[in-house]
Order: sequence, then structure tokens, then C-alpha cells
Amino acid sequence: MIVISGMIGIGKTSVSELLAKELNSKAFFENVDNNPILPLFYTASPEEIQAKRYPFLLQLHFLHTRFEAIKQAYKEDDNVLDRSIYEDWYFAKVNHNLGRINDLEMDIYEKLLSSMMSEIDGLPYKKAPDLNVYLKAGFDTVMHRISLRGRDFEQDESLIEYYRTLWEGYDDWLKNHYRASDTIIVDMDKTDIVNSEEDAKKVVSLIKSKLQEIRRSKEMMEIQFDTDDISV
Repeated sequence: MIVISGMIGIGKTSVSELLAKELNSKAFFENVDNNPILPLFYTASPEEIQAKRYPFLLQLHFLHTRFEAIKQAYKEDDNVLDRSIYEDWYFAKVNHNLGRINDLEMDIYEKLLSSMMSEIDGLPYKKAPDLNVYLKAGFDTVMHRISLRGRDFEQDESLIEYYRTLWEGYDDWLKNHYRASDTIIVDMDKTDIVNSEEDAKKVVSLIKSKLQEIRRSKEMMEIQFDTDDISV
């Protein structure tokens, strides 16, 4: 399984669609249109956020829908998730640091996440992604792409500092918190898979090459395991 990670608006959906098509697999997306909390999260005043607890409710919603997607995606090879459950924790942590999710809510969230991850470990398919494709770009590129996709509730200027806080911590999340799989980094400042066929081919080639490397490594490990077992 492949997970696509990176900032809001950076191009995860486009990369997921491209990969699923090229790998003859399925892509699993965040359901934005049927998410009743997401517009409220972006448009609520600080007072409404404190009263209604939208950040906490939103992260619970994402945790639930991501868990359901993972259980489906693991059933076949090369399926693609357009965000990982590990990133969901990062968003919750940022909102906790900003005081929008309180200590009790964060404790509940992390306990639920831990229980879900334990259940994933027990699934009869696989227990972790095989590859993380991390889409990286400068803040100006991120803001430009958020504006291009035109979701009204994402456009308010008051959100800029929230986006900047998320963006500033993303590399640290990847370096210090994501350990589930190998990662390849795609520079989205220099990559436009929507309008450049050449860029799309380069990204697909890079990912296919990495997947082949991962498969060869697993095969070698299986051979080594079988050899060790025989020698015993």
C-alpha cells in the first residue's frame, strides 16, 4: 500500500489518481463533500470553536473514515491512500498545540488511535504502508494551490497563519515521527503532474522504481528467513 502525504492543497489527490491509474489499483480519498464538520472547522470563530469543539470532532471524523479506508485498501496490492493515518495525528497535535484541542481531548484521541493501530497490526493483510510519497513545496506554492482548487471555506485570509503553522512543522513530522515505511520526496515547486505529461511520467517512474526496490528487499528477506529456518 502507498500513502501520499503533504500539506493541504499540495496535490495529493492528483498524485493518488495518477498512481492508481498507472498501477492498475484503487485510490482512497478523504471525503470532503460529505464531511459535515470540515466547513464549520474553517469558518467558525474562536468562540464557536471553544463552545462546539469542532477541531476535536473533525479529527475524530477523519480518524474513523481513515481507519475504514485502510481496512479496504489493504486487501489488494498497490492501493493508494491520499493521506495517512499518521498525518491525522499530526493535524490533531498541531491543533492541540494551538489550544484548539484540549489535553483531555488529545488524550482520548491518542488512545483511540492506539487502539485502531493495534487492530490494524492484527489484520490478515499487512500492518503498515509499503511506501510514503511525501509532496514537499514552499509556502507560496501551497497557498497558490489552495487558491486554485477554490473551496470557499479554505480561502479566508484569517487561515493563512494556520496554514503556515501546519507547513512549518511538516518536515519535522516526517523526520521525527513517521517511521512506518520508506519515503520518497517529490519537489512540488518543480513538479506539475496535471499540466505536464513529462512531470507525470517522472513521478510515476520514480515511484515504480522504488516499489520494485522494496519488493526485491522483501523477497531477499523471505529467502533469508527460509534459509535460516532450514539451517535450524
